[in-house]
Amino acid sequence: MKLAVAQFQPRDGDKEYNLSVIESLTAQARQAGAEVISFHEMSITAYTFTKDLSLSEITDLAEEVPSGPSIAKLIALSEKYGITILAGLVEKEGPDLYNTYICVNQDGLIARHRKLHPFISSYLSPGNEYTVFNLNGWQCGILICYDNNVVENVRATALMGAELIFAPHVTGCTPSAMPGRGYVDDSLWQNRESDPVSLRLEFDGPKGRRWLMRWLPARAYDNGVFYAFANPIGYDGEHLKNGNSMIIDPYGEILSEIKSFDNGITVAVLDKDKIPKSGGWRYRNARRPELYRNIIGHDHQSSTVPVWMKK
Repeated sequence: MKLAVAQFQPRDGDKEYNLSVIESLTAQARQAGAEVISFHEMSITAYTFTKDLSLSEITDLAEEVPSGPSIAKLIALSEKYGITILAGLVEKEGPDLYNTYICVNQDGLIARHRKLHPFISSYLSPGNEYTVFNLNGWQCGILICYDNNVVENVRATALMGAELIFAPHVTGCTPSAMPGRGYVDDSLWQNRESDPVSLRLEFDGPKGRRWLMRWLPARAYDNGVFYAFANPIGYDGEHLKNGNSMIIDPYGEILSEIKSFDNGITVAVLDKDKIPKSGGWRYRNARRPELYRNIIGHDHQSSTVPVWMKK
């Protein structure tokens, strides 16, 4: 599979603008020969600003899947450019709202994943199932942002047959208990053209990329899967994001990564033959679930509120 991941700076609630950027980057990906392009979490609507929306406001932002106008637009773009598109939005089904990521081609909806661990808005309900689907002969999974932080979610998706996991995010550059984490000063972003080095050091340090490197390649390596990580660049709501959208192979090696401050894509060719040769594949086959089946399955109280949202 020739796969593209994208990054761009969205506008809060401006679906028309965000879809126009999605179209531009989709055209670039197709020109580069990509068969599939993946965008970040809630890329159609933007993400962070929804934390301050009322129930009526976020409901007005939401759309039904697959009958909503944004989904129709993505399907039309897929037909126009001959490429499969994955993107995110707020979904409504009856009274329930979800942070949802969809995969479409010219024939319509292929897959839908509802975020298992939403937290940005108290009005969003959690999804309650894993998502694995066939795409161009590949078994693919979807885990949205926080979903990937819980290692059991990744293992479960891999055990259901996923060879490639799409991991749309809006992450990085927010406070955490981890040393070195925190916000990036706005002045560095405003001066990114005159002083790109200072901003790159922040984005690639513990606030951004170095934090990603602590766990993201491990998810791919431990499970013997490819990973498609997409993240916005610039501001999503009030939060500055570091981009670093990347494609990782089952060895945990980065195949391709965006190191730009601009909207853009990166493309890599995925070789399925790597999967059975990877350590994660062998370790999965060496498991002895009788040792830990009852331990992993114990009930407990789930909490997903990040440090930066705690009062």
